[in-house]
Amino acid sequence: MEYFTLNNGNKMPMAGIGVFMLSPEEAEKSVESALRGGVRLVDTANAYMNETATGRSIKKSGVAREDIYLVSKLWPTVYEKDTAVDEMLARLDTDYVDLLFLHQPTDNWREGYKNIEKAVKTGKAKAIGLSNFSQELIQEAIDTMEIKPQVVQVEAHPYFPQTELKKKLAETKMGLMAWYPLGHGDKNLVNEPVFTELAKKYGKSNAQIILRWHVQSGNVVIPGSKNPDHIKDNFDIFDFVLTDDDMAAIAKVNKNTPYYVATPEALARYAAMELGEDK
Repeated sequence: MEYFTLNNGNKMPMAGIGVFMLSPEEAEKSVESALRGGVRLVDTANAYMNETATGRSIKKSGVAREDIYLVSKLWPTVYEKDTAVDEMLARLDTDYVDLLFLHQPTDNWREGYKNIEKAVKTGKAKAIGLSNFSQELIQEAIDTMEIKPQVVQVEAHPYFPQTELKKKLAETKMGLMAWYPLGHGDKNLVNEPVFTELAKKYGKSNAQIILRWHVQSGNVVIPGSKNPDHIKDNFDIFDFVLTDDDMAAIAKVNKNTPYYVATPEALARYAAMELGEDK
């Protein structure tokens, strides 16, 4: 395993498993399988409706809690709720999370950030993250918040490597956690000739080459899967190293184009969306 050192000195595994779009049952099985297979980073969220299942899987795995880097996110409707962090911890059945994100940059994000700062001060969260935030808002958090953010979670992949954002993050040694790391299942990306060629060169799959590119680019990856074999393969990326020429060849596929763009209308819906019961 390789690690990213956060600007608060804590270390985060560079690869793990995400449970976005997994049902509680699927998340429970996938996380347990991943942990038993050696994965030590787990990413969930209040909005995924599977925090409780994720907590169950951690207990069932037999892996010590202190050996797991657990990540979750608060939803905008609870940013200002004094008990939001405690309720999240109760769902996860744990005393703390290693990294806690604000999930969306809605108007009340500053109040949510201060709530997470309180959680850090009391040991209920070890690090603060911003998910889907613009560079301008990230800079505002850096400039105005008492505890500086440690990680940003955004869409990132070879078609959209977040080059400019990465330059900004480097100034404060913030980490980038990538969602859609394989391009939202886009076969055009996964089957780019450069990945096929490198897969043959290293005896890996195209997806493994892309995930390795992420790690060498400094990105933390959290691909999700319901298939135990795929989970294992997604983690089997630490026994080879792409050369500088390989990385330069991959850079040529950059389109600087995301798959998803959040609109003001969408953010307004996020701000008002009440979540259902977690299971």
